[in-house]
Amino acid sequence: MTVRTTGRTPVRTTVRFRRSAAALAALALTVEGLGIALVNWILGVVVRRQRMSLAGSDPGLMSLAAWIAGGLFAGYLLLCAFVALRAALRDRPPRTAGRILLITCGVVHGLLGAFCVALVGWGAFAAVMAVLGLLVCTLLAYDPEAYDSQAYGLEGHDPEGPAQGAEATPPSR
Repeated sequence: MTVRTTGRTPVRTTVRFRRSAAALAALALTVEGLGIALVNWILGVVVRRQRMSLAGSDPGLMSLAAWIAGGLFAGYLLLCAFVALRAALRDRPPRTAGRILLITCGVVHGLLGAFCVALVGWGAFAAVMAVLGLLVCTLLAYDPEAYDSQAYGLEGHDPEGPAQGAEATPPSR
């Protein structure tokens, strides 16, 4: 555990927890993305070989749609895993686009968990909620405001304002 000071109040952070949560989230998202791709590939093969048709739709198109949907969703999960892994390796919070991506991934996992309870069972729900918990830990473990003040060179910045007689100058961007 390290102790950083910003102004007069010490801010305690656990570097190992942050990095571990982000790395585990990246690993879980990678496994999940590859699993989704594999399941959709198998579904596409089954539909094509069985020549299944739903109300006269073309089995070839249904198979292709399953492969494309699986590839897109797997790519999305792998991109989220990359953002989480980058945060773990750099020990820095994801930028705004990365945070938005991880937040949308959390929302998707919340909805996926609700569907898992109804369609698959409680075991799948627990697995999806574990990944959601890792995503939430990754998002909450990093304080972007602390890193923004370090980027502007304000490590010793007093959060209560400048000392008496000192000029208040905002950081230039």
